[in-house]
Amino acid sequence: MALVVAQEVPTSSSMAVPHGPAGVGQARHRMREQLRSHGVSDSVVDDAVLILSELLSNACRHGRPLGLHNEVGDGDVRAAWRVDRTGGLTVEVTDGGGPTRPIPATPSVTARGGRGLNIISALAEEWGVRDDSSGEVTVWVLVNEGHGHPGEQPGGRGNGHPDEEPGGR
Repeated sequence: MALVVAQEVPTSSSMAVPHGPAGVGQARHRMREQLRSHGVSDSVVDDAVLILSELLSNACRHGRPLGLHNEVGDGDVRAAWRVDRTGGLTVEVTDGGGPTRPIPATPSVTARGGRGLNIISALAEEWGVRDDSSGEVTVWVLVNEGHGHPGEQPGGRGNGHPDEEPGGR
């Protein structure tokens, strides 16, 4: 079941994505089409699509589906994105929580994974984690033009909501 939330900003979107790899490509395609059709720059769209892929992969690997489902492939996670008045793009993925907290890893050179949040840190202006009283966990990422490109400083990591000061709740 796809969940679509109507917003005044046409580049806002929310969708249910199957918990597992099946829906990641569909979510990336929908994000790319919507953002491009509303004039978001290609560099921001490319960064946002990569970030969405990493967040969805992490939610499916480390988090539970939303609701009462327990098995991979049984239930959904929620992907959302919105553009604010200044052109900043926020990407969010919400899952049903899990046994670990989202933190960047230090993988070995030969490790097959563990680089997702480091990639996100390099591309994002900032990112953080928001916990809901129902056990849901949302990882949010703020992307702006110019971040994550050669010569730029990597983004900071906050907590709470992207509209708050870094580190705020």
